[in-house]
Amino acid sequence: FFSSDETQIKMLFQMQENVGIIILTFNALQKWHVIYLKLAMPTIDGMSIDRIKQLIDSLKNESYQPNPSKRTYIPKKNGKKRPLGIPSFNDKLIQEVVRMILEAIYEGNFEHTSHGFRPGRSCHTALISIQKTFTAVKWFIEGDIKGFFDNINHEVLIGILRERIADERFLRLIRKFLNAGYVEDWVFHRTYSGTPQGGIISPILANIYLDKFDKYIREYINRFNKGETRKGDAQYKLYEQRRYRLAKKLRKEKDEKVRAKMIAEIKQLRKERNNHPARNEMDSSIKRLKYVRYADDFLIGIIGSLEDCKTVKEDIKNYLQETLKLELSEEKTLITHAQKPAKFLGYDIFIRRNNDLRKDKFGRTVRAFGHKPVLYLNFETMRKKLFDYKVARIAVVNGKEVWKSIVRTYMIDLDDLEIVNQFNAEIRGFYNYYSIANNRYVINSFYHIMSYSMYKVFANKYKSSVKKILTKYKKNRVFRVTYENSKGKTLYATFYNQGFKRKKDAGDICCDTIPRTVTITGGRNSLIERLKLQVCELCGATDKLEMHHVRKLKDLKGKSDWEKRMIARRRKTLAVCSKCHAKIDPDRRIKTELISGEPDTGRLVSPVRGRVFGNLPQKCDKALGT
Repeated sequence: FFSSDETQIKMLFQMQENVGIIILTFNALQKWHVIYLKLAMPTIDGMSIDRIKQLIDSLKNESYQPNPSKRTYIPKKNGKKRPLGIPSFNDKLIQEVVRMILEAIYEGNFEHTSHGFRPGRSCHTALISIQKTFTAVKWFIEGDIKGFFDNINHEVLIGILRERIADERFLRLIRKFLNAGYVEDWVFHRTYSGTPQGGIISPILANIYLDKFDKYIREYINRFNKGETRKGDAQYKLYEQRRYRLAKKLRKEKDEKVRAKMIAEIKQLRKERNNHPARNEMDSSIKRLKYVRYADDFLIGIIGSLEDCKTVKEDIKNYLQETLKLELSEEKTLITHAQKPAKFLGYDIFIRRNNDLRKDKFGRTVRAFGHKPVLYLNFETMRKKLFDYKVARIAVVNGKEVWKSIVRTYMIDLDDLEIVNQFNAEIRGFYNYYSIANNRYVINSFYHIMSYSMYKVFANKYKSSVKKILTKYKKNRVFRVTYENSKGKTLYATFYNQGFKRKKDAGDICCDTIPRTVTITGGRNSLIERLKLQVCELCGATDKLEMHHVRKLKDLKGKSDWEKRMIARRRKTLAVCSKCHAKIDPDRRIKTELISGEPDTGRLVSPVRGRVFGNLPQKCDKALGT
């Protein structure tokens, strides 16, 4: 898309200074609101054309300075915590523009072996790629880069970016984001390495950084691979020759009794032949290396010896250390025999080696597994998820460990619809991720525990028993609850009952695909159109507009006119004049300053009625319900 021509590359910074692109990005972040949904950070509330233009001016004169991100922590599987840096909304806006530009430059140049944080790719595409390409590997190398996001070398990263980008202003902006630091417990910390996990540009910068590693592995594969095809297995060949000679004689034999005896012998020879692989699996003249990466985790499959694996691991360790200034985690980078499970993206992966036969869809006799990788959901993963959801406990029955469902007491006060929707979302989410597992049928055990936990919630809520609840709510083996919509019509919500069929390809289950935000433009009612109209959606005043934003529509009570309008339109934003906005949320400017540390450019608004608002138009007062 972009060439290495300096004139074209220098257009990058000009692209950021375009109002349309900034507002387009703003629209995109509106859609992608999960980024800031539950965080105590300034959001899109108060956004206006003027604020966007001020942002662009600060980019032009390079006075723009990102705020330190707010540091928070999320739990990891090993019990430790992963730090996340949450940027302010202004910084999210600019970072999204930068991300869009970087994606246009680099996306087409990334290796097909990279699956993390890329459009149209996900953990599922990585896993399915393993199923398709890791056939007959003998060893796995489970790769993990130690503290990757915290240890990205800024100088190495800028050097990599400079190979394709000649616009120094653009590079200086990226460096500002890298050096912005973070705030934790009201204390500022500088950052000298790494990219903050939680920042919008962090994933693509990580992919740009590790693309060097992907390309190194591609070249390494070309040097490592050798041989065309394996030699035939001696025993397989022996039985096949006997079968062939006997079949040749059979065609000439006329005696029916002799023919019957020969046919039986041919069947036995075919059976003996099929007990052996067609090719010599220990043929040392054949070597292959397979590779898949998702973010900082990667899996390598080796057709070769254990010594080959040790050499590959050492070479990778040296490259990461010397070229990318990264360290391979010794405790997590394991060499595993392919018949034992290697762990990757929450799945157990191994090669099932047996000579069982089956009929394919064309009626041909084929190997049941053909040394293909198997993706398994292990019981420990399922048990941990049930415990995380607080729906199960362990009981000992006849000396055996048994899982028992328990009630989630904190859900008793929810209405019926919320209870069913919550359990449905958790079941669908778990199934969605493990739907490509070869043993996906074990999800039925997960479903059984979840369903009885839900039944117990209803039983406790209505001070009844599970048996009575099932009698009341279950009709024709379907559990459903009734509710009324906004028009007073009675509707039904059904508890999940669609089974757990295995999905054989990624299809539409890309669980972490980054949305192509450049395509989100909206129609006449989009943000850009509403701001351009310059007409307050409450009082009708023709003035400069700001956006009032609420986090959840269900939090609105519908008492004032502005709440009724948002509920009726099912919109979490309202384009209003500054006077209406001040009336809706009189403490907004003060709250913004306290949270971000940045005073608003306008005057602080006093919430005392009659001082600031005494000269408001009468229709404005009425619209605000005051």
